[in-house]
Amino acid sequence: VVGFKLTGSIPEGVTATDVVLTITDMLRQHGVVGKFVEFYGEGIASVPLANRATIGNMSPEFGSTCGIFPIDDVTLDYLRLTGRSEEQVALVKAYAKANKLWGDASDPDYVEPQYSEYMELDLGSVVPSIAGPKRPQDRIKLSESKTTFERTLPAYETDRTEQKPVEVSTDFRGDFDIKNGDVAIASITSCTNTSNPSVMIAAGLIARNAHAKGLKPKPWVKTSLAPGSQVVADYLKAAGLQDDLDALGYQLVGFGCATCIGNSGPLLPEISEAINANDLTVTSVLSGNRNFEGRISPDVKMNYLASPPLVIAYALAGTMDFDFETQPLGKDKDGNDVYLKDIWPTNEEVAAVVDGTVNREMFLKDYASVFEGDRRWKGLDVPEGELFTWDENSTYVR
Repeated sequence: VVGFKLTGSIPEGVTATDVVLTITDMLRQHGVVGKFVEFYGEGIASVPLANRATIGNMSPEFGSTCGIFPIDDVTLDYLRLTGRSEEQVALVKAYAKANKLWGDASDPDYVEPQYSEYMELDLGSVVPSIAGPKRPQDRIKLSESKTTFERTLPAYETDRTEQKPVEVSTDFRGDFDIKNGDVAIASITSCTNTSNPSVMIAAGLIARNAHAKGLKPKPWVKTSLAPGSQVVADYLKAAGLQDDLDALGYQLVGFGCATCIGNSGPLLPEISEAINANDLTVTSVLSGNRNFEGRISPDVKMNYLASPPLVIAYALAGTMDFDFETQPLGKDKDGNDVYLKDIWPTNEEVAAVVDGTVNREMFLKDYASVFEGDRRWKGLDVPEGELFTWDENSTYVR
């Protein structure tokens, strides 16, 4: 068991995704295949439950058997929020304390566990990051993303690669040029990042701010929103943020796995044809866990992981060949340059919206009938008997 000590707190402008990409990078370098990773230390008190889940869900990308957090008051508050009874909450606390699993480092009865190996991260040192172009552990500081992309691009180019912009004419999006490095897909999708209220509300707020300034994603970018939980749809609507997401092309397309497992759907035929005819190296940016080569889209060579708000930022920029500190995303209605810092919400703003919209009733309502399904689900023709009648020729099942 690797004990991973967290100290400090997450700084302004840093998301849960930035933290998890940093931890993934560290654990991959350390080597944790076949090992358990347990996070501990005074720093975990400042890590919200949803952020802990985001970190834990990246265990396959670490290479570890699992990534776990101890039980503390944050855990108990989550149980209450998601509809558990006070009796159940009390049982969890009593059990954890009796078995020395209670993880609150400030508790007088706390005993620091002993581990086989040790690692440590000061959360205050984490900076905004992305990962790519083909593995979740290939972390890049956002401030270095443009220069890193320029250095990486030649490895993806061939003798057939067109070096100048290619003209594309579409009925749906009008006429434009696309070139190497352009973002063809910018999708807010996955099971965990998109079940995390802090990053989803941040995405909604950046959409609101961008919409207010008249910014839109570039016409060659395919956008989509596929949250990991139905509750997300409720709180985005309750916060009035879904309208702003809709205005930027982030309409709800479904829940759960989508672009991250290759279910983005096809690009516009004209864009796909231009990419393949000229062997262009275009990119995707998504908030999933995995960005392995060939996984996202057959038209896209380079795939990057980023937080939901950064996914929108890249849709507005339209290219990976972009420096958010020095290049404007566009102009507002008065002709003034708009930079990422002008539309990025503060941690305080995000927390205020989360506290004001995410509540216990949403979880009780959505999960009360989670196994019911809609009329289409109920209308499926289901075979009789206890065992499903698998197609015997299915190589997938075999």
